[in-house]
Amino acid sequence: MKLRRLAIPIAALLLAVGVATDAHAAVPADKPAVMTSWSQPTSASYNAWNSARQHQSDWAAYGFDWTTDYCSSSPDQPLGFDFRLPCERHDFGYRNFKSIGAFPANKSRIDDSFYFDLKAKCATYNVFVRPACTSLAWTYYQAVSVFGSVQLSDAALDKAADLLAKGQRAQARAEAGATA
Repeated sequence: MKLRRLAIPIAALLLAVGVATDAHAAVPADKPAVMTSWSQPTSASYNAWNSARQHQSDWAAYGFDWTTDYCSSSPDQPLGFDFRLPCERHDFGYRNFKSIGAFPANKSRIDDSFYFDLKAKCATYNVFVRPACTSLAWTYYQAVSVFGSVQLSDAALDKAADLLAKGQRAQARAEAGATA
């Protein structure tokens, strides 16, 4: 009877260890390589990450952390410029490289990719307001590269707002000249 009581806990322990080992082994070995390919400062890298983001269930075996707070404590859409997706990819890189203990070696590339994404976003705005966007992009990039998170100062926001107003005035003048 005593032997039977021991056999059940030992079997449960072996089952638990086997399940944990199987679950750990189920994470594909190429997870760091996939993360690296999705954190390059290129359009192809951004597009691959964005496609995966839109089809997260296809990547479930990798156990990626897809959570985001977008631009942390700074505006996600400063002065109307939509920085949400660049901030989301940046969060993905930080969170997932931290989870595998490889963050320090990858931080500068993730930050460079963030700046690449911000500039690509700014390129979608017209030439009159683009300087305000790129000014904010530079500020956001500097914040993450130095501090690890985005902290938009009032001075940086004011500078970009001034650039935006100047750009909008130039645009209005150009449009008025075109109709005259």
